[in-house]
Amino acid sequence: MEANGPEAKGDARSEERLLRFQVITDTHVRADGDHLYNRRLARALADIAATAPDSAGIMHVGDVTDHGFPDEYAAFRHIWDAHRARLPELRLTTGNHDVRFGVWESRIANFLSATEMPAPYHDHWIEGVHFIFLGTETNHELHASLSGEQLAWLAAKLDEGASSRLPAFVFLHQPLLDTVAGSRTGQNWHGVVQDAELKAVLAKHRGGAILFTGHTHWEMEAAHNHFAGDEALPPMFNAASVAYLWTDADERKEGSQGYDVEVYRGRVVVRGRDFERGAWIAGARYELAYPRA
Repeated sequence: MEANGPEAKGDARSEERLLRFQVITDTHVRADGDHLYNRRLARALADIAATAPDSAGIMHVGDVTDHGFPDEYAAFRHIWDAHRARLPELRLTTGNHDVRFGVWESRIANFLSATEMPAPYHDHWIEGVHFIFLGTETNHELHASLSGEQLAWLAAKLDEGASSRLPAFVFLHQPLLDTVAGSRTGQNWHGVVQDAELKAVLAKHRGGAILFTGHTHWEMEAAHNHFAGDEALPPMFNAASVAYLWTDADERKEGSQGYDVEVYRGRVVVRGRDFERGAWIAGARYELAYPRA
């Protein structure tokens, strides 16, 4: 295990760990079973099985498929079924590629059937930790559109865990404007229609939430990979992509990345994982103290 990997068993603080999970996004599975993107998803799942046998869950932040076609979902199911025996439960939300074309009702039905998720947005308590998945309610080509009902639901769900000294982990495919890499002004890969409204909900829980987003594909070595949070907003992380990456030079880069997250009493450790190389990303290690002031 690399030096910046999860704490060794000899580290007394490792005994405090409450939960470990992974975050992946933008797998863009194609119908061709031997497509590079499909092989990268299989490699990522094999890497998680080997390095995190104690994982409590894998959280997927959308763009499961490249076009949302039934044969792509079938390919996704084939890859998942081949690895699931060695892995924890997989929970997912939609990306724009999953639902953006065709009839919304058909597209979201295909996603929910293939992923076995209960609804476009949903939440789960895992070993005392709250996981909240947001999702678009229209098939906009690029952006997520969240109804007033969903935003009210999010506020209520965040209130549920307000007395906990552990953060709630929130997942949404598209990032908020001027937060993580790719969402900065001029980069143009933010994408929430109700940007101000969602920020207002999160602002009330800035000390008790962490948001993970995808969509941009920006590599974890990018300048704004992690938004540390401020007086108005909670911390946020860009989860890069399993299929391929993007750079601050606005260029495509071959690669495959995701996160490994450890929850302790009083802190959360987030580490970037390079699935292509089977190695930890030295510049993508973050430790957040909780509860935040």
